Amino acid sequence: MTIENASSFLAWDVSSYLAVFLIMAFIIVVTDHFFMGGSVVNAPTTKKSLLGKWLYFVCFLKLNKSKKYLHRSKIVQLSAEFYPMLLLIFALRGFIVEPFRIPSNSMMPTFLTYDFLLVDKISYGIHLPILNTELLDIGDPERGDVVVFRYPNYEKRSTYKGADFIKRVIGLPGDKIEYINDQLTVNGEAVEYKKIGTYSGIEKGIEMTGYRHVRELLGDNPHDVLLHPRKNSRSVRLVVPQGHYFVMGDNRANSSDSRFWGFVPEKYIIGRAFYIWAHGDIGGLFSSSPLKALKTFTFSRNGVID
Repeated sequence: MTIENASSFLAWDVSSYLAVFLIMAFIIVVTDHFFMGGSVVNAPTTKKSLLGKWLYFVCFLKLNKSKKYLHRSKIVQLSAEFYPMLLLIFALRGFIVEPFRIPSNSMMPTFLTYDFLLVDKISYGIHLPILNTELLDIGDPERGDVVVFRYPNYEKRSTYKGADFIKRVIGLPGDKIEYINDQLTVNGEAVEYKKIGTYSGIEKGIEMTGYRHVRELLGDNPHDVLLHPRKNSRSVRLVVPQGHYFVMGDNRANSSDSRFWGFVPEKYIIGRAFYIWAHGDIGGLFSSSPLKALKTFTFSRNGVID
């Protein structure tokens, strides 16, 4: 499956909701300023160019630092107050770095379920938020990179509409990939494996206890993978089309990846996961045992990702 069959990249996510608030706040304050008398009461202004004033207004919804909205309605005050902070968050998430939470065991042993990651959104280029349209090409994913991407949803399943996945890049555009009996071959060269031992799972990954733990020496990005102790995972033999990538999870027997649903379009890649900053099931904070959830939240797994 390729991009021609993929669902739209557009989806309701945090950035989309932030964008809606920013647009609404901008309209509310502009309407108040020019049509509801908001510009009548103003503190003394400093000399600025017209361009400078409008740039300042776009960032802070004020024409100068001393402008106040205390005499205006509550909705205008709240819009102006929260706008700069949310604009900064929107810019950081949209252009530089975005948080991501691991939802499953598919990337063990590299990640555990409920790991919290930071995703670098600038290594592969500068992209327009929400649309993910490339504005400036800086680089391309490499073999072994861990990438977060919008699931192409070739099957058009409503449960996966707008979902973000995380997998490891195995095949680049044009690569000939073979994954037969848990042996990876790239462009005719068999990838070497270094045996580590028997894996001992914890928490949500306890069922992976007894799996084979090996080091896959893939180019400049060697990484650990888990293999089922008694059977081989899904095998494939294919060529990666231009403009697409072949990805797999590190937990090879328990990963829904390109072997099953197809290739990841380059346009759907959001960024490269580069840092684990926390671990824990914060969803439990809203359950009947919030103290238990707090005990499982930890920063002990902090570190740069292989």
